[in-house]
Amino acid sequence: MEQDGPMKRNICEKKIAFLVNSLGKGGAERVVVNLAAHFWRRGYAVLLVTSRRQQEEYSVDFPVRRRLLEEEIDGAPFGRLGRIPARVRGLKKIWRQERPDMIVSFIGKMNLYAMISVRHMKIPVILSVRSDPAREYPSWVQKKMADVLFPKAAGVIFQTKEAMRAFPAPVQERAAVLPNALDESFMAGRCSGPRDDEIVMVGRLDANKNHQLLLRAFAKIQQDYPAVRVVIYGGGLAGSDTKPMLQALCEKLGISDKVYFMGRQPDIRRKIERARIFVLASDYEGMPNALLEAMATGLAVISTDCPCGGPGSVIRSGENGILIPVGDEEALQQALRKILDDPSLEEALGSEAAKIAQHLCPERVCTQWQKEIESRVKAYVGSEP
Repeated sequence: MEQDGPMKRNICEKKIAFLVNSLGKGGAERVVVNLAAHFWRRGYAVLLVTSRRQQEEYSVDFPVRRRLLEEEIDGAPFGRLGRIPARVRGLKKIWRQERPDMIVSFIGKMNLYAMISVRHMKIPVILSVRSDPAREYPSWVQKKMADVLFPKAAGVIFQTKEAMRAFPAPVQERAAVLPNALDESFMAGRCSGPRDDEIVMVGRLDANKNHQLLLRAFAKIQQDYPAVRVVIYGGGLAGSDTKPMLQALCEKLGISDKVYFMGRQPDIRRKIERARIFVLASDYEGMPNALLEAMATGLAVISTDCPCGGPGSVIRSGENGILIPVGDEEALQQALRKILDDPSLEEALGSEAAKIAQHLCPERVCTQWQKEIESRVKAYVGSEP
């Protein structure tokens, strides 16, 4: 993660804590690390609180304290009923010891833990919902808890208006919709010159990403485009890795020699920048970073118009990309053919897509987050009796 050169830090003597499950290589985790770096550069002391460490994590190359929740609950009873209160107690202990001036929490249960753990402590909490609320809070109990606890937060940040509208009015009244920042490597502009005959996907190998939708659609058209191949970047997690199933499907469809599984790769921008088409086939998403990055790179993109509205909020279908219904194999086939048959359309879609970068530069987006967080915290503190 790059820093802003030798700039002087304007020390404000405030401490901001970021709470997230891990710093593993996911979209929300990258947002946390980028925001943490931004706030550190603005003079804040930064605390990162995660449940655990993962083998592969985003690097943190600035001074920061890190606390692991699993160390605080070591020896807690096994099972959900034992570990949930243990996590809350662990967070309470961390807050008492670290005394943050504000907490920014990300994703699902972590948001619930954050709100329960600050009870009677008067620490302002900013919550961030990163995906489809129906997936982030799938049970009736979790949804009810969110509806009760979220109005007590200093603020709630969503990625889309559709996600925000899934919550009652008292939550929406203290909510904002903010974008994700691009990594600096995606600010380089669109590559000119010849392109590779590749259709690319980038993302974790799990069922929600629905890689098989692309594989099935590609199998139906591949004989008409013998030079084109599918290149898939990303790895799976233990227990949900779909790679074996996808490889078996390639064998069944007779396309194994034209589909490449590349795993996790560094500098993904350089890997995909000369591809012809990027496909996002997900069943649901928040605001998918992989899609934003592909657009900023200047690829012609095809995406499912999935809940909770992320792709639909950035793609003007036919102008800077193509939207298709979720799970619609026929629509994906048609979109692929449309672009592969028309280089001028491919060029137009990619050129228009690349314009998204000017709205998502890291400094601009992180400053938006900072202003929203500081404004909400100030209002919360000012409203205390």
